[in-house]
Amino acid sequence: MARVSYAGPEFDPPHPRRSPLRRTLVVALAALVPGALLGWVAYEALGGSGDGGPDRGTGAASSSQASPSGGPGGTGGDERPGASASPSGTASAPAGAGSLKGRVVVIDPGHNPANAEHTAEINRKVDIGTNRKECDTTGTSTNSGYSEAAFTLDVAHRLRTLLERQGATVKLTQDGDRPYGPCVDERARIGNAAHADAVVSIHADGSGTGNRGYHVILPGAVRAGAADTGAIVGPSRDLGKLIADDFGRVTGSAPSNYIGDGSGLVTRKDLGGLNLSTVPKVFIECGNMRDSKDAALLTSGAWRQKAAQGISEGIVSFLRG
Repeated sequence: MARVSYAGPEFDPPHPRRSPLRRTLVVALAALVPGALLGWVAYEALGGSGDGGPDRGTGAASSSQASPSGGPGGTGGDERPGASASPSGTASAPAGAGSLKGRVVVIDPGHNPANAEHTAEINRKVDIGTNRKECDTTGTSTNSGYSEAAFTLDVAHRLRTLLERQGATVKLTQDGDRPYGPCVDERARIGNAAHADAVVSIHADGSGTGNRGYHVILPGAVRAGAADTGAIVGPSRDLGKLIADDFGRVTGSAPSNYIGDGSGLVTRKDLGGLNLSTVPKVFIECGNMRDSKDAALLTSGAWRQKAAQGISEGIVSFLRG
């Protein structure tokens, strides 16, 4: 049988006798400990030592430098276009915000989602200086049916957000708010009437499979009829080169492998939107919608945000001189 022990009041072992001095010390400690605890609580409530040690707040909001928005790791289609964040995760203004105050940028989203429903109107010929040309076209699309007009309008909205955050005044030639067009001559007049510091017409190409990459179209020297590009050829080339460089860097795309000799720059004299412009203006063909690899990029919201960021950085560099 196991041995069972029991200690009750009558069986407690005798305790050694404590001295009067020990009893005095115990009483003193019992009085001091609560006071010390109360002091520590008050100390912490007032902010501690205030030296900002690890994970310790200082009791005041600290400022943080805004991280640059966009870039190769820019926001995707589901994020707020152009947003940047501070290290603490709070939204902050992009570097240089407000630096374009007083500058005017016109964005020209190529074609119009409703052009296909107004073929008679868009086939009407208009004067482009060197000759007469159709008012507008329907544009191209990917093999899966994503239209160039939808692409250009989406990139235009993202670009507008980025530029407005830099302080620029931004106008669109169309915002899906008209039945068709505008015609190419009117697109030029919109930029002229706004006295724009820069105009960018956004497009995507419809070339053959295997043709990939982007290119920027510059105005050639034209002086015929209502067209006279003499004053804008130089600044437009500066604008176009900056956009081409920044677009390639931010998106990671290569310049066109089928036009422009690898430079990403092409000069044309047959586009009314350029011929009739009196302010610096370029077109950008962001990629080839008929190539499956380029189409995968053009249909990605994240990539379109990078495209807008690249165009924006080129415009900002141009306007800052």
